Amino acid sequence: MKIYFKLLQYAKPLEKFAIPYFIFSILSTLFGLMNFTLLIPLLNILFKQEDNVPNALVKTAPDFSFSTDYFQKLFYYQSNIMVENYGKMGALYFVCSVIIISVFLANLFTYLSSRVMENLRVHTLLNLRRTVFNKVMSLDMAYFSNQRKGNIMNIINGDVGVIQGSITGTLLVFFKDPITLIGYFSVLFFYSAKLTLFTILVIPLSGFIISKIVKKLRASASEAQVSLGTMLSQLDETLSGLRIVKAFNAVNYTQDKFHNENIRYTKIIKSMARRQELASPVSEFFGVSTVAFIVLYGGSLVLSNSSELTASSFVAYIIIFSQVLRPAKSITNSFGVIQSGLASGQRVLELLDTPVGITENPNALEIKTIKKGITFENVTFSYNEKVVLDNVSFSIPSGQTIALVGPSGGGKSTISDLIPRFYDPQGGAIKIDGIDIKDYKINDLRNLLGIVNQEAILFNDTIFNNIAFSKPDATEEEVIQAAKVANAHDFIIASENGYNTYIGDRGVKLSGGQKQRLSIARAVLKNPPIMLLDEATSALDTESEKLVQDALNKLMKNRTSLVIAHRLSTIQDADCIVVINEGKVVEIGTHQELLKNENGLYHKLSNMQFLNNKI
Repeated sequence: MKIYFKLLQYAKPLEKFAIPYFIFSILSTLFGLMNFTLLIPLLNILFKQEDNVPNALVKTAPDFSFSTDYFQKLFYYQSNIMVENYGKMGALYFVCSVIIISVFLANLFTYLSSRVMENLRVHTLLNLRRTVFNKVMSLDMAYFSNQRKGNIMNIINGDVGVIQGSITGTLLVFFKDPITLIGYFSVLFFYSAKLTLFTILVIPLSGFIISKIVKKLRASASEAQVSLGTMLSQLDETLSGLRIVKAFNAVNYTQDKFHNENIRYTKIIKSMARRQELASPVSEFFGVSTVAFIVLYGGSLVLSNSSELTASSFVAYIIIFSQVLRPAKSITNSFGVIQSGLASGQRVLELLDTPVGITENPNALEIKTIKKGITFENVTFSYNEKVVLDNVSFSIPSGQTIALVGPSGGGKSTISDLIPRFYDPQGGAIKIDGIDIKDYKINDLRNLLGIVNQEAILFNDTIFNNIAFSKPDATEEEVIQAAKVANAHDFIIASENGYNTYIGDRGVKLSGGQKQRLSIARAVLKNPPIMLLDEATSALDTESEKLVQDALNKLMKNRTSLVIAHRLSTIQDADCIVVINEGKVVEIGTHQELLKNENGLYHKLSNMQFLNNKI
């Protein structure tokens, strides 16, 4: 129940829904009971049994009391008036009219209670999904390195949907169905205490058997959600890499991989369904068996002319008890839904309870511009116990361009990721204008930065919206100017709908160079004082590289820039070059200074690229 009460806070304000739901449920039950209690005077009139029925000859209006006896006497009193004034047919018309009105009101309040429940369901779903998504957005990049994307997507979509069904199902168990059962059993006790005590003996036995059936549902539900998350991850990876899948004739392999996980998921779902669906027939079997015993025992009371139960009361008793089966069956079905919801709730709460690795200092400082520069002081960073950076120290003076070069896997991209605090170093400090970046407001820090990666990250939207992503309130003139600086304007206006052209999922309708120039235009529009360029031209052909490099040169002008490059020809004019190897700074200097060191790594890399270009 601890999990359930944690989840219930997302239904707040709960009283806004619970109070009207409680009231409508009571009224629905009362009018529903009235439908069946009216059957007795109806049967007495039809079969002329008034003289043999207690209260049937009530000639004066009864004193008010909130009891079944009062309403029964009132109906008999009104029926007698109708008989005296309009005959037995008149009384029959009266009773049937009251039944119709009672049925209408009972269903009206049932509808209103369902409507309140639906509002609660939607309200809970809205709050929970928003909270989960906001939590995902607040987590640091290290979390996503250890999680499957499909698993996170399934938590946001699948688990949250199961939870809202569990919360509404629980309210049925705690409110409506118990109210209905209490109301029905109160009436049954009024008609025959002996018979009712006899009938309720079966309920604990039924409940015990059903609890055994649904006991393992939570574990199975949790396993099913994990399996579904795995399938979603496989689907995302396959669609993202469909070109490679087809190019390497790996279609059968990916189909088999997905199919095997699909079979596993199906088996779990089948197992859950067998347990969940078994609860309802078991409950119904015990219910119908009880009705059979009621007919046997109650019929013997009627046949023995017992004063406790008349023929008409017995018929009404059986009909009312048959209605007890519906809420009882609903309760047993709800237990299966609740168990599935608790399993999903545990996964959602684990996500919500995940500590945020990147936190903001409560007394964080504002920063709007950079004056002195960026300094790395003995920065150490490890990932899964693997040392990526080891006591890295260097400076990026304001307004200058610093290039990072070195073999792949040396830690260059990690250095770039540490500046916007995608990760935090385990040792040392990164400072801007002499103050640790941890002491700045995160949003202010990231507002200083423009980032262009090797892989252009674009969205399935128009060209205009992709450029304006960094500045949603940008005017059309500002977007066009940014595109011109990025050498993108010409190909944009030549496209189908110009700046309103949709570029497809991840920019699939564009070439590599076009996507990269849109990324640069996005950074230009933001107009940040610091630029982080991570191998922005390494994946381009010669012609595209020339256009992109020209755009980058315009972008870096008069800015503080950190450039990561494999092609040394693109960073020869950098103010300073930092050579990184195996997580350490091994050389620092200008292009000419580093070339003079014939034993240095930079000289070796330069010679290798020269030979490759010559070949």
